[in-house]
This record gives sequence, C-alpha cells and structure tokens, in this order.
Amino acid sequence: MNSGVMVTLNQAIDQETAILVVEELGHIGIPQDIESEEEKILENIVYEGDEELRNPVVSVLGHVDHGKTSILDFIRKSSVADQEEGGITQGIGAYQVDRNNQTITFIDTPGHAAFSEMRARGANSTDIVVLVVAADDSVQPQTEEAFNHAKAANVQVIVAVNKIDKPDSDIEKVKGDLSKIGLVPEDWGGDTQVVPVSAKTGEGIDELIENITLLSEMLELKTNHDGPASGVVLESGVKKGEGAVATLLVQRGTLNSGDFVLIGDQFRKIRSLKNFLGSQIKTSPPSSPVAISGLEYPPNAGQEFMVVKDEKAAKSLSEERASKSRDNRLAKKGVVSLDGIFAGAGDSAKPSVNLIIKTDTNGSAEAIAGAINNLKVEDAKIKIVLDGVGPVSVNDVNLAVASEAVILGFNVRSDAAAETLAESEEIKIQYFGIIYDLLDAVKEIIEGSLEPEIKEVTVGIAEVKDTFKSPKFGLIAGSIVIEGAVIKNLPIRVLRDNIVIHEGKLDSLRRFKDEASEVKSGTECGIGIENYNDVKVGDKIEVFERTETARKI
Repeated sequence: MNSGVMVTLNQAIDQETAILVVEELGHIGIPQDIESEEEKILENIVYEGDEELRNPVVSVLGHVDHGKTSILDFIRKSSVADQEEGGITQGIGAYQVDRNNQTITFIDTPGHAAFSEMRARGANSTDIVVLVVAADDSVQPQTEEAFNHAKAANVQVIVAVNKIDKPDSDIEKVKGDLSKIGLVPEDWGGDTQVVPVSAKTGEGIDELIENITLLSEMLELKTNHDGPASGVVLESGVKKGEGAVATLLVQRGTLNSGDFVLIGDQFRKIRSLKNFLGSQIKTSPPSSPVAISGLEYPPNAGQEFMVVKDEKAAKSLSEERASKSRDNRLAKKGVVSLDGIFAGAGDSAKPSVNLIIKTDTNGSAEAIAGAINNLKVEDAKIKIVLDGVGPVSVNDVNLAVASEAVILGFNVRSDAAAETLAESEEIKIQYFGIIYDLLDAVKEIIEGSLEPEIKEVTVGIAEVKDTFKSPKFGLIAGSIVIEGAVIKNLPIRVLRDNIVIHEGKLDSLRRFKDEASEVKSGTECGIGIENYNDVKVGDKIEVFERTETARKI
C-alpha cells in the first residue's frame, strides 16, 4: 500500500513489484528463472538440411484511397477493390502472384487511421514494403506512419507513385515530399527506388514487379523448407460451417493438413488447409499465406504459431499460457492503484456510454476498439463491454440489456432470435460496413449522452423609475427600457447594484393601460414579476433567453 498498490493478502502481484517490496524490506530480490515448457519445446525442434531460397513477402502500405488494392488488383487481374465496402480495405488480405518464374506473396493492409496496429503487423511479417503514394495527393499522415512501421521493422522500401494518369499528378512534388520524411529517390541522389505507376492503365506495373524481384534476389531470402512450420497469424475470424478460422503466413518449415498447431494458448489439429484462392491444399511451404480451420476460437492477429509433434508437451504449454493469461487478467482486475481511485472519483458524475462490438475478424475488432478508445472525450465515460468476432447473438443482447449498451455490428448481422429479443427489449443494434461510418455513429451516441450546452442571451434591460401597487397584478415596477427590448413571458433577473437578488419570470407587461407583448428601447412600461414584490427604484430588470445546443465532440 505504501507503494500505491491496493492489494489484499491473497492477491497476486507481478514479479517486478514483488522484487521492489523485497528490496524495500532490506533484502535482495532474485527473479526466479524456471525453464518453461515453451523453451523445452523449442529446444526439441530441429531443422535438418541447409536453408534454401524462399519467395519474397511484400506488404503494400500507404494512405487510404491512394490505390494500394487497385495496384494489387491489376497485378492479379481480379476485382478485390469492388468487393471491399466503399473501396476501403478493412482486413489483411494475402495473395500470391506468379511473374517471370518468381512467386511473390503480397499482403494488402488497410490505410485507414484506425488500422495502424494491423499495418504494423503487416510490416513486421514482411521482407519488402511497397509504399503507395498518389501522384495527385502526395505524402499524407498515414504514408509517413506506414514508412515508420517499415523502418522500425528494418524492411526495405520501394515507393510506387500511383495515379500518374491523372491530369493533376505531380511526381516531382511527391519526390520532394518523400525526401522530407527520409525517402530520398535514386535520381535525387538517394537510395530509394521510386516507380511511377498507374493502376488504371497498368503503366509501370511490370517495372514495379521487376524491382521487387531484383531486390528479393539481392536480399537472398532463405529459410528451412523441411521441418515443422512456424509463422504468424495475419487475420482471424468466424466462418459459417467452418467455425474459427485464421489466415497464417508460414515463415519457416512446411505446414501440412492434419498438423497439430499451437497458437497462443490453444493447441488444435488443423482440419482444413486452403490457399489464398480458397482451394483445398495438402501442404503450404514458407512465404505462403494459408487459411486454416479447426481452431477453438479466433486467435489474435499478430500471434505466432508453431507446429508441435510432441502432443503432451504442447498441451502442457497451452495450459501454462492459459494459466499465465488468466493470472494476468485477475491481477489487472484485482490490483487497484491509489492513482486510479482518485482519478475515478470525478467520473461518477459523467454519463457512461456502453458499447458491444461484434465484427467479422479479430483484426477489425482490435482496430475499432483502439479507435474508439482513442476518442478524446472528457465529459463522458466510454466503455467497451465486449468486443468479439461473429454474428450478434442472444447472449450479446442479454449483455446489452444488463449493461444498457448499444450493439454495433461490423460486417456481421444478428441471428433471428437475437433480432427478436433486441426488439422486445428495445435494444438498439446498428450495422456497418465502413469503419468511418461506425466511428461517426459512436460519436453521435456519445454526443446524445452529453448534457446540451445552455447559452444565455440578454434580450433587454429596463431600469425601475417608480413602483406602485395594482389590485390585479400586485407590485408594478414603472420602468424605462434602456437596452434592447423587454418581452413578456421570458425569464428575468432583478439586479441591485449589479448584484442578482432575484431570478424569475416576467408576469405582466403594460404600456400605459394596455397590455403589451414587447416594449422596445427608450420606451416606458409597467413590469410585473411573478411571485416577487421587493422591487425598488434604481433596480435593473434584465430580460434574457436560454438556448440549448447539442454538444459536439
């Protein structure tokens, strides 16, 4: 507690905190180093034979709508861009292309700001990055961010300047902007290959592929082709009839149908193996994207996978990982810091916006949750009660009822039972196919929960010159309007020496003996104030109007 961590006697704390406590008590804390099951398994994996050349893995990165998918599309001669909602790539697509006796694996990553995690993953699992920049739009924030991902992953970059067929394209400006972020073109004295292309006409595409091939030959990419496969999860989700599925990139060894694969804390037998075209295959060599089924649940994109022959050791490792994951979750839930207690003290008055997010893939769920958590909202608490993969189910609706949450579906729909329950319980389910629309809807939900901004506008001021009693209206203030206009039935304030002594409502307004609805500046009038009889000569009566405007974030 002295260290600012609130824990009970039987709660777990992490090793670093434990060492700190031990040292504060005057002892030396020595971290326990136990050889885990993972280390034992890795020691037993042996690759025989020399490393052989493998195909290059190329990530296509860049700003949204600069034509990444269109370039890939032209290379593959199919229409992927048409299939993507709004023409925006929203998952990691992996494809293979055969050109000049060379197979190239392409990874198409999203360009939208919310998908930076997925872009980083694309760069980390690749050999060459093709950075796409539109000739008419030049370098944009996500162009620079994509380059930073490539730089951090120590990956070679080739720049494809797309849309050179457009009349307002300016390649020299693009080269200048590229130089500013550290990508100096070869013809400017740097070492970055810049290839002008047009995904529309196909101009420069052959030269781009040639540059990729040459660069991959220079890199001499090698790995073991024989032996158990290992690699990384590019994307995952749930498919009807197949259950949990994952797109894997094999980086070493060969993956076979029927192999036992360890991903995170699940150890399962591969039920089916499909290539990027969706055709069943028996084996998948290094640098190949492959879709597998037979998993218990969709793994997190970016997780590493490995094929393990020793079933007993693998099961033991999956249990070890599951136990660690569970302990970490419990530790995070149980440990309350003093900072957290004081930080949350002021939150009780804030409105809470609860959301349930269901998506088609794990990567999308992660990206959407990240984008929502990054929304800068000071006056409301945003809580993602659940983010998961698959259709909206009855359980999701029941959770929404219990937590008063709004359900957002991204590229998924609800089943009939869930739809019926949602209608009867008046739970709102909104469906989206484009992330921009979903984020806009979240902003609207937050804005709807905020108290409206109330603005007061002074309409007029009258000065009391005399007071007299009326049998019908009580005390009447004989006044002259000195500013603006006095309007009947509006709220008023009585000011004495510029101090507010009463706030109420203007009850009666008369001009001589006639009732008036409005009296303008410079005119005398009689004012009666509802339930107030303490007006004195010299007081000022301020008439104002309140307007409510919806809050924006």
